[in-house]
Amino acid sequence: MTTGTLALIILGVILVQVAIVMLLIIHRRKREYQELDRSKDASPAVISTPSSLLSKQTAETVASCSSWEGYREFSVQRKEFEDNNKSICSFYLVPLDSKPLPVFNPGQFLTFKLLLEDPVTYESKTIVRCYSLSDAPRSDYYRISIKRVPAPASQPDVPPGLSSSFFHDHIKEGSKILVKAASGHFHLIEEEELLPIVLIGGGIGITPMLSILNTVLERGVKTEVWLYYGIPSSDEHIMKAHLQVLARTHDNFHLHVCYSAPNESDAEGIDYQHNTWVGIPLLRGTLKLMRYQFYVCGPKPMMESLLPGLEGLGVNSNDIYYESFGPATLIKHKKTAPAVSSEQPVNITFTQTAKTILWDPAADSLLEFAEANGIEVESSCRAGNCGSCQTTVKAGEVDYNQEPDADLSPGHCLLCISKPKNDLTLEL
Repeated sequence: MTTGTLALIILGVILVQVAIVMLLIIHRRKREYQELDRSKDASPAVISTPSSLLSKQTAETVASCSSWEGYREFSVQRKEFEDNNKSICSFYLVPLDSKPLPVFNPGQFLTFKLLLEDPVTYESKTIVRCYSLSDAPRSDYYRISIKRVPAPASQPDVPPGLSSSFFHDHIKEGSKILVKAASGHFHLIEEEELLPIVLIGGGIGITPMLSILNTVLERGVKTEVWLYYGIPSSDEHIMKAHLQVLARTHDNFHLHVCYSAPNESDAEGIDYQHNTWVGIPLLRGTLKLMRYQFYVCGPKPMMESLLPGLEGLGVNSNDIYYESFGPATLIKHKKTAPAVSSEQPVNITFTQTAKTILWDPAADSLLEFAEANGIEVESSCRAGNCGSCQTTVKAGEVDYNQEPDADLSPGHCLLCISKPKNDLTLEL
């Protein structure tokens, strides 16, 4: 056999091997494309990953797609007092239609329409109020926790809180109640990788924090979570046993309960961790130097101290989320509205009542002005959060005292935080 013949044989063998390899590659590619086509026709698999949260966008999409319009009828399945004073009561709400409840963003609130008797006039009236959800999302019930609001100590003749008293005294197990779907911009910002979370709740401001805390820990998220809870003493300590169990069973949860006026029987280190208010010195002494997401909810004095203080510590304002009680306006959100010139009278026209009234520059808001002139307005938070007083503007413009948190429909305004910029016609 000559050298040339041998070379040809070797070359032929090599070419055959290359051809076999190419055929195998083509065959494998064909199978992969076939599998891909089949997967497109199949139902997508749902993968549950306990260590991750839904993204903010996904959570909001799920909530909005599953939500309901207007008011839905619920029944009170259970009532349960949460503190020693029996001043805070949880209400477990189930829908009368027995349909699964939509997902909400932890930290949001429910809006209620209540028919009750006015303690001054003894006439029936309808009021709207908002209360934060105090538990993680469930498919079969919602939970809210409401503190009874007594008459002010300095003004004993002033009636106690209208809606809180109604819930405590008249809403029983089995009572029916009208509820709007969960809403509100104050909620857990759910990203693929969460920053360490700092929850700060003063008094009943703990309720949205419980919703966030329960959600994060139940989903097995491993990010570090700090809860700072400020109350006077054990008398108002809500869900004490629950919080202590969470602290014992989750290494990533750090509980800091602050009693500002503990009882003689309250033991530091057992009932509470700090004999002080929740303030910047405490945060500086207990938190590591790193980036966090801060969630803050409480009464006005606490909010006005903490929020500027956090920014003074170098915390980026984009990492601070907060919700205030009632009509409290925070310095951070204030913006100066152009004053209406006394030389240019402004008229407010209410179309449904056929009234045109000269605007009073002393009024704090259009809501206050309307109520002072006998115009009934559905309202609740009075702080631009809930959107209950959203009203159609038929003509004219408004200026806001602060940035609205509620979602506004086109051509509408929030009466509780706005004033007229010029002559105004409202659909009221």
